[in-house]
Amino acid sequence: MNIAPTATEPATGPAAEPGSGPASAAQERRTPPPASPAVGADRDLAGTVRTDLPFGPPRVPEHRIRISEPQLGVEEETAVLAVLRSGRLTSGPRVEEFERAFAAAHGVAHAVAVSNGTTALVAALRAHDIGPGDEVITTPLTFGATLNALLEVGATARFADVDDDFLLDPAAVAAAITPRTCAIMPVHLYGLPADMPDITRLADHHRLTVIADAAQAHGARVAGQSVGAASTATFSMYGSKNITCGEGGVVTTPDARIADRLRLIRNHGMRNRYEHLLAGSNYRLTEMQAAIGSVQLGRLPEINRRRAAHAARLTAGLEGVPGLITPRRPADRLHVWHQYTVRLTDDARAGRDEVIEALDRAGIEARVFYPRLAFDHDCYRDHPRIARGDTPRAELVTRQVLSLPVHPRLTDTDLDRVIDTVRQTLDAPAPIRTPNPDRPTAL
Repeated sequence: MNIAPTATEPATGPAAEPGSGPASAAQERRTPPPASPAVGADRDLAGTVRTDLPFGPPRVPEHRIRISEPQLGVEEETAVLAVLRSGRLTSGPRVEEFERAFAAAHGVAHAVAVSNGTTALVAALRAHDIGPGDEVITTPLTFGATLNALLEVGATARFADVDDDFLLDPAAVAAAITPRTCAIMPVHLYGLPADMPDITRLADHHRLTVIADAAQAHGARVAGQSVGAASTATFSMYGSKNITCGEGGVVTTPDARIADRLRLIRNHGMRNRYEHLLAGSNYRLTEMQAAIGSVQLGRLPEINRRRAAHAARLTAGLEGVPGLITPRRPADRLHVWHQYTVRLTDDARAGRDEVIEALDRAGIEARVFYPRLAFDHDCYRDHPRIARGDTPRAELVTRQVLSLPVHPRLTDTDLDRVIDTVRQTLDAPAPIRTPNPDRPTAL
């Protein structure tokens, strides 16, 4: 899975230095970006979020609470400027540094950086020789990139139902296996890992490959193991993800042979210049993206910790609301809360659209990820390589899910505003709150 379709703000560079003419231009080239913005400003003139400030800086009362805000600041600016001054913009040391750091952060032997999360899926499938005639079982509750990648390599997508945690149900996968099945593609949706122990046992029994779509699950763990090490896994670095470099992707694998094939596939099949060993493509990540990614990766533990704290506050505040089901995490899984997703059942005192409208009036952005199953679009309806299957739980979930803001820049006041608006809309009494004196103010 690649992205949740959410708007992001445009990236901008540092403001130009005062003055004009050759001397000023030379000075501007030598002068690094300012260490901080003007006092009290949390956005530059173009509206870009400035995160060289503490998380949750003072803002205008009743500011709009967004579903996602990328955390980009002076460190990222400095890293990009260093790349520009180096003159090496692609296939260089920053990509290699980012790959080593990503592999170490996910406890896996190999990480191969690519241009985005969708190409990560395509490259992983190709590296495992999955193509025409092969069936891959996956979940219909995912972004379209999961399905599009399967179709791009010529494989057939067969869908199995989800469990109550929104994730691929191993029992449904077992029932969907056919003689043509060659792989299982679980999706670690919203930042919660799928049941990898059961999926892996099932795959081993049937001699199937496992390729996990971990686009939303940077740093997540299952049964004591990183999702990046539990199988071949693909990650997205899109602007809405827990960490980002605008666009970018990573494939992790414990298998040296697969890692070697991935590096060939992303570089037109070349190991050495003009020596093509297989038919590849251009899936390369730039040095600038890798430089941003390395800075972001260093922030990942604190970003995920804050997301978890925010999720806990939301859950405590929304418990007991009739018709609203808060998300749960199995004891053996580490959720990284890419999204905080509740379910609104028929017992709720307002419909999902009404809740979204009430939140919008209160200046709060909420989203539905996803309003349709992956195959439920006109362009896929009669596709010969899509086997829909019976997925009633997934169909029900698409009518119930609603994601609320949980990102690291939120303050307790922001979170309480979300909670109060939801409770008021669903006609539930306000929760009893206790202060949180240990809440950190900066990353």
